[in-house]
Amino acid sequence: MKEKDFKKYCEEKYRYFDVTADIGFHSFGKTLEEGFENSGLAMFNVITDTCKVNSVISMKIVVESEDLVSLLYMYLEELLFIHEVDFLLFSYFEVKSISKKGDGYKLIGEVKGDKIDWNKHEKKSEVKAITFHMMEIKKEKEKYELRVILDL
Repeated sequence: MKEKDFKKYCEEKYRYFDVTADIGFHSFGKTLEEGFENSGLAMFNVITDTCKVNSVISMKIVVESEDLVSLLYMYLEELLFIHEVDFLLFSYFEVKSISKKGDGYKLIGEVKGDKIDWNKHEKKSEVKAITFHMMEIKKEKEKYELRVILDL
């Protein structure tokens, strides 16, 4: 791995914080898209160890919402829905674009993962829902910080 790639890999992508009966996280990114990607990664690392999930199944993700916070909610909700309905775990998150669309926003992305196999994948916590409680997106200097609380 090149030094430049290693430095990017080592940058903080997310950080968990305690919430009574739930778990919260702050995800970070130099761009809004990267912040959303790291939110997906943080959520799936609550469910399993994403390092043990192969990227053999690819899915396109498209969500729209009236504002950026709602877009974050819809993005994570869509990932959780696919996880529960199709029995998939994701380990790769790419948000190709977040764009203004009329009075709202549109996200186009791709996720990769694998079918759940609890003999191979570590089972951590079940995420029941994404919450709007304390959800926030802010930009400070050269970095975006997103805050999410998951209902376990």
